[in-house]
Amino acid sequence: MFAVIKTGGKQYRVKEGDILSVEKLEAEQGQTVNFDQVLLVEDGDNIQVGTPYLEKALVKAEVLETYKDDKVIVFKKKRRKGYRRTKGHRQLLTKVKIAGIYPDGGGVEAEKPVEKTASKKTRKTEAAEPEGKATVKKTTRTRVTKKEETSGTEDSGKEE
Repeated sequence: MFAVIKTGGKQYRVKEGDILSVEKLEAEQGQTVNFDQVLLVEDGDNIQVGTPYLEKALVKAEVLETYKDDKVIVFKKKRRKGYRRTKGHRQLLTKVKIAGIYPDGGGVEAEKPVEKTASKKTRKTEAAEPEGKATVKKTTRTRVTKKEETSGTEDSGKEE
């Protein structure tokens, strides 16, 4: 039995016991994750194809580790112009072991599938503050421009 799943914008052909590296998932080592975007499940002669996904199908995996991939060097150069730029990139990956493929979704307790992380702004706003500490609001000061200062002094200088 094998399945085709989609995660991190890529598709993977997996079977039970496979170990594969996918783009970083927000799960800790030893945790189980469910991939609910299953495109195809093949079980002998029985082949199920989703449009685009199978509704009840589920692939369960265990997180082995999170690590950085090898460095990729990006080098740009324009000849005879003295232009050179070097940049490097290391992709964050998660190594998972496929624990089971469930075409009908049975046999798995209800767990929420792991999604890509939210942006940094939403993570900061969602962060809970520790209990017992009072929140302190920052106050903003109003600035007085020179134009406003001069207009205020002119009015006070006139007397009728």
